[in-house]
Amino acid sequence: MLKRFFTHPLTRGQNIDHPKTTQLRRRIIEEKKFLKRIYVDWYTSISAVMPTGIEPVLELGAGAGFMREFIPNLITSEAFYYPEIDLVLDGQYLPIKDAGLRAIVMTNVLHHIPCARNFFLEAIRCLRPQGVIIMIEPWVSPWSKFIFKNFHHEPFDPDTLKWEFPQAGPLSGANGALPWIIFQRDRVRFEEEFPELQIKDIQLCLPFRYLASGGMTTKNIMPERAYSFWRFIDTKLDPYIKTWAMFAQIKLVKNISR
Repeated sequence: MLKRFFTHPLTRGQNIDHPKTTQLRRRIIEEKKFLKRIYVDWYTSISAVMPTGIEPVLELGAGAGFMREFIPNLITSEAFYYPEIDLVLDGQYLPIKDAGLRAIVMTNVLHHIPCARNFFLEAIRCLRPQGVIIMIEPWVSPWSKFIFKNFHHEPFDPDTLKWEFPQAGPLSGANGALPWIIFQRDRVRFEEEFPELQIKDIQLCLPFRYLASGGMTTKNIMPERAYSFWRFIDTKLDPYIKTWAMFAQIKLVKNISR
C-alpha cells in the first residue's frame, strides 16, 4: 500500500516496455521541475566534454529526454518508435557508416543493452579517431547497493561474473550494476578486450539529489526551489563520494592509432 501511495499516478500500472510509458515519462520530467533540473545538469555536463567537429553525435535511448536542446547536430534514437526520434535501432547494431560519428551519448542506457560487447564493437567502428562515448549510468557503492536492491524496480546484480543478461524488453531487461562491473571491477579485462577504447574519466555523483527528486516512478517529493539546497548537500559529500555515489559519468575515447 505504501508503494502504491508513492507511485506516480501516470506510471501506475503501465507496462514499462510500452512506448506510451516513455511518452508519460517525458511528461513527468516536464512536470517535476526538481527532476528536470537533474537532467539539465546531466546534459550540461555531457555537452561540456563533447569534442568539436562536423560529424554528428548519436544519442542512444533518447526517448523521454531532451538532450537535443544541449547538443547541436544530435541524432536521437530509441529501441522503439517514438515521436521526434530520428532512428529506431538496437544499441548492439548501429546503422551508422564507419568513422561517421564524433560522439555517442546516453543516460541510463548501457545497463539495458543485453550484450555490451556488441555495443563496444559497433562504437569502435562508428566513431572517428578521438571520438568519444559519454554516458551517465548507475554505479555501485555501499549506499547505492542498498537503494537499488531494495527500492528500485530494475535488476541490480554486482556479483554476476557475466557482462550479459537475458534479452527482455528494452527497459525491463537490465543489470543496473553493469557499468561498475565493466569499468571498475573488470577494468583490466575491458582494457584487454577493447584497447581501442580508453577509459578517460569516471566522475561519481548524486548521492541524494536523485532520491529527493523521486525519480521517474514516484510522486513529486521536493519543490524546485529546494534543488540548490540538495545540490549543496551533495557537494559537501564529495570527499566521501565512493561510499555514497549512485551514478557515474563515464567518458571513453577512441584511440587515434586504431
